[in-house]
Amino acid sequence: MGILVDRNTRVLVQGITGREGSFHTKLMLEYGTKIVAGVTPGKGGQEVHGIPVYDTVREAVEHAGPIDASVVFVPSRFARDAVLEAIDNGIKVVVVITEGISVHDEIVMVNHAKHNGTIMIGPNTPGILTAGEAKLGIMPARVFKKGYIGIISRSGTLTYEIARELGMKGFGVSTVVGMGGDPIIGMNYIELYDHFVRDPETKALIIIGEIGGDAEERFAKYYVETGREKPVVAYIAGRTAPPGKRMGHAGAIISMGLGDYKSKRETLEKAGIPVADKPSDVPRLLNEILS
Repeated sequence: MGILVDRNTRVLVQGITGREGSFHTKLMLEYGTKIVAGVTPGKGGQEVHGIPVYDTVREAVEHAGPIDASVVFVPSRFARDAVLEAIDNGIKVVVVITEGISVHDEIVMVNHAKHNGTIMIGPNTPGILTAGEAKLGIMPARVFKKGYIGIISRSGTLTYEIARELGMKGFGVSTVVGMGGDPIIGMNYIELYDHFVRDPETKALIIIGEIGGDAEERFAKYYVETGREKPVVAYIAGRTAPPGKRMGHAGAIISMGLGDYKSKRETLEKAGIPVADKPSDVPRLLNEILS
C-alpha cells in the first residue's frame, strides 16, 4: 500500500542517459520499480540497463504504453521544459530530482501541474519511496523497513537518519516523500497528509521540517481544523541556527520573525503534534501517541 506509487506504477525516466539518470535507474530497477521507458532528446533508439530510450515523452507514451509517473534527472536549464512535456502528455505524477532550477521556472512548473491535475513532487527532492514496492529518485533503499508510518520531509539526510532510527526500534514505513528543499514546490505537507489519511495502511505520520517559511505552521492549523485524523510526530531542523542566515536549503531562511524554530515548535505542539528534540527521540514519541 502507501501513497502515489507502488509496484504496478509504470515509470518513465527523463534524462536516463546522463550520469545520474543512468546510475539511479539501475538502483530503482533493482528495488523493483517498473521502469518502462527513458527519454533523452537525440538519444532515441538506445537502451539503458535494458530500458528503451526515446527522443520525446510523446514517443515514449506511444511505444511503451501507459505511463503513470516520471522521474526527472534533467539538468536545471532544461528541467522546466522536461516537466511541462511530461504534464502535457498526461503523466499524473512527476518527481523532479533536479536542483538549482530558477524560481521563475519553478513557478511555471508548479502552476502548470496544478492546472492539469498533475501531482508534482519537488523540485530538489530525493524523491518518493513506497517500502518494498517502488522508489522514484535517489533515496538509499536499504534504510527503509516496510511498515505503517508515513514520512513527509523537507530534508533528505534527516529522512534517512530518522528512518534508520525507526527501523532500529521496530517501526517501518509505508511511503516516504521528500517534498523538496526549495521555496517553490509542487506538493506541501497538507496535500500529502490528505493522501496519507486516505491510505488504510498508514497508521501515523512523521513530518520532518526545518526553519524558514511557514509550511509547518500552516499544516498545524489544517491538522486541527480537520480533526487530527491520524497521529503525527514532528522533527524540526535548525534549532541552533542564527536568525537572518540562509541555512543550506533555499527555503530555510528566517526573516521578519517568520519561520524560526521556536514559533514552529510552539505552533505544532499547540496543535497536539509532539516535536522531537533529536532524531533518536522520534520512535519514543511514536510509541507514546500510538499507545
